[in-house]
Amino acid sequence: MNLKQKQIVITRNDYYKLSRLLNSEYTQAIGNKPYLTGLRSELEAAVIVDPEEISPDVVTMNSKVTLVDLDINEDETYVLVYPDQANIASGRLSILTPIGTAILGCKTGDVVSGNASRMQIKEIVFQPERARVPS
Repeated sequence: MNLKQKQIVITRNDYYKLSRLLNSEYTQAIGNKPYLTGLRSELEAAVIVDPEEISPDVVTMNSKVTLVDLDINEDETYVLVYPDQANIASGRLSILTPIGTAILGCKTGDVVSGNASRMQIKEIVFQPERARVPS
């Protein structure tokens, strides 16, 4: 999913929760979508760190992130959430969307793609680990 195809960094908590999600009946019902395969691959290759060790410029679950759509040069701000909390109209982006999967574990400045769009991570407005809020 990441244009640079680099290794992502995620917290131990996010890793375990996402692993359970990928093995859940909910995700199994979705089928074998390319972005789910990508998320599985990213989790397998990820650097896993304790929450207090994650860099403040890395997108974690429940992070509020401003993205720039590079094709139309517009900013969009989302909170990266689990599917049961998703509501795109309220700016709550599911991890199980192509862009949600693509931004997880990436840093400010990284360029990612999902579906037909290319987005750059402009800013991490809020990261729960930085604020010491459990994700």
